[in-house]
Amino acid sequence: MTKKHPVNEKSKQEQLEQFKTDDRNQALTTNQGLKLSEDEFSLKAGERGPTLMEDFHFREKMTHFDHERIPERIVHARGFAAHGEFELYDSLSEYTKAKFLQNPSVKTPVFVRFSTVAGSKGSAETVRDARGFATKFYTEEGNYDLVGNNIPVFFIQDAIKFPDLIHAVKPEPHNEMPQAASAHDTFWDFVANNQESAHMVMWSMSDRAIPRSLRMMEGFGVHTFRLVNAEGKAHFVKFHWKPVLGTHSLVWDEAQTISGKDPDFHRRDLWESIENGDYPEYELGIQIIDEEDEFKFDFDILDPTKLWPEEDIPVKLVGKMTLNRNVDNVFAETEQVAFHPGHVVPGIDFSNDPLLQGRLFSYTDTQLIRLGGPNFHELPINRPVCPFHNNQRDGYGRQTINKGPVSYHRNSLAANTPAPVPESEGGYAHYQEKVEGRKVRSRSESFKDHFSQATLFWNSMSAPEKEHIISAFSFELGKVKSKSVQQQVVDMFANVSTVLAKQVAQAIGATPPSGEDAPVTKSSPALSQEQTIKKPNTRKVAVIVANDFSSDLPQVLNSLKQQGIQPEIVSTTLQNVKGTDGSELEVQHTFLTSDSVLFDAVYVVGSSSADEKFRKEALTFAQEAFKHFKPIGATDEGVKWLQAAGLDSSPGVVTGETTRFTDEFIEAISAHRHWNRHVI
Repeated sequence: MTKKHPVNEKSKQEQLEQFKTDDRNQALTTNQGLKLSEDEFSLKAGERGPTLMEDFHFREKMTHFDHERIPERIVHARGFAAHGEFELYDSLSEYTKAKFLQNPSVKTPVFVRFSTVAGSKGSAETVRDARGFATKFYTEEGNYDLVGNNIPVFFIQDAIKFPDLIHAVKPEPHNEMPQAASAHDTFWDFVANNQESAHMVMWSMSDRAIPRSLRMMEGFGVHTFRLVNAEGKAHFVKFHWKPVLGTHSLVWDEAQTISGKDPDFHRRDLWESIENGDYPEYELGIQIIDEEDEFKFDFDILDPTKLWPEEDIPVKLVGKMTLNRNVDNVFAETEQVAFHPGHVVPGIDFSNDPLLQGRLFSYTDTQLIRLGGPNFHELPINRPVCPFHNNQRDGYGRQTINKGPVSYHRNSLAANTPAPVPESEGGYAHYQEKVEGRKVRSRSESFKDHFSQATLFWNSMSAPEKEHIISAFSFELGKVKSKSVQQQVVDMFANVSTVLAKQVAQAIGATPPSGEDAPVTKSSPALSQEQTIKKPNTRKVAVIVANDFSSDLPQVLNSLKQQGIQPEIVSTTLQNVKGTDGSELEVQHTFLTSDSVLFDAVYVVGSSSADEKFRKEALTFAQEAFKHFKPIGATDEGVKWLQAAGLDSSPGVVTGETTRFTDEFIEAISAHRHWNRHVI
């Protein structure tokens, strides 16, 4: 018998050494060793033209990136989804021939997947990050995918840089840290050295990056698309989803705490809302620009780092989407759904936005590795509701059983079927845009303004929102180890606001810029969440109750419920609590199983029979809510407890008799946050 020897660890290490490489101070090449003269721009037909298929460097770089992870998505891995339907308000035949945008009486089935971008599938949901907002319309002409985010712009202008962005924001490869966070050196080094990211970074450091709920989050198509009507006339368009409940966010300390208390916070909120019949609703909005007005503005409408200010190009609300059914199986539906910006229907077409052009290649390429081959469209969640026929055959995961001998176009054995359909009968035909130009790796001069809209965003923020942005920069850069990177970022954002840069510099010990901000000449109120819709509907209130509660309490709870507010009883145990009149209330949570950050407001009722431990637990709830600027209510014994803790005389804190308390507390809940509160 052969004698077994222990593994020689040194020889194993030496074996691995031959595969190690240090890319520093080396020339940039393809994987075939070809030296590259350019890595900033994809190959285009003219500076503002479409990306060319012959760009082998772009395809190699993007293909490698798309196949880097198995099996979860490289980006948008952490997601949750729901089914619903879309209804049109009025026909859009003036702009498009897409059938699902013609008849207001037709309901189009939809499937929507929300997601974080940077984290792995197992990461928390309330991290600071952009959120995916991808909608699949199952139309009678085929599937249409509106694949967007909750931020209307992006970090980069050309898809060839997307692998670089994601490599920078993902956990650093030498230690695989930090997970689902941008507060580290490589991300901010990327930002400082790719200043086209300035506008998106302002959004990412704002409250928009930590939404309160997926139900209270805007969605944007990001790119400029085209709508084409039956006469062949085209308009440029941007798509928006406007939540009916308004756009609302968490505060940072609250978001961090929730990550530990309930890393499934957003999906739980969406799931429970649908199960309760509080269906999330979003209105579809479009911004329209005539083709002849393409160069009318002080920004390039094809630049994905730019938005179209709503005050200049109004958003027309054209329909409503309602999510009314949860998935039956997360893997089969949420995980196997495959979105692609190139899934379009007649009447919707593309622009030459170089980020969009790259996505048209990348998404299909990604699905090939993630879902095992070219037949991902046959998975139940991806199948269109209309029939589909072509000469594609075989491959991994094939479910269709094709009959007959013919699998090629132009044939006589099957009467040349399946046959192309003329455009006049619904066949898709690309918009015939005239394209001229030399084959170049370049970008239009009109894309080089990186700071004006970042400044517009800053100028549009309310005072609390600006404070939050400053704090976000200070936190993120405070985690960066490189003093050089910290200083580069401060210097970069001095181009946005010296007020912002100076305060961040002071917080992280960098050298502040000189000078002052220029007078504000333009702002966009639509960008501030202070202008959003504010309703009490579906807001969750922790009602802290012990035995011997007042007989008035059920009346207060009923009044809250009538306004769409969701009171949930919190007590010491899950045993029912009893009132002085013998009535009982079911307890949903204990102090051990819940936390103040999981609610939108706190209502302290207490009881004269409650012990000191109960009182301390109740005050912990109230004090944390107070710190996060949330509404707080108190009646009965709870009033005394708030008074003793010094919490009773601040904005958004409502105490008193039942007759006036209920209306005032509902009003406080409707305001959501009380920023004028002095937090102690």
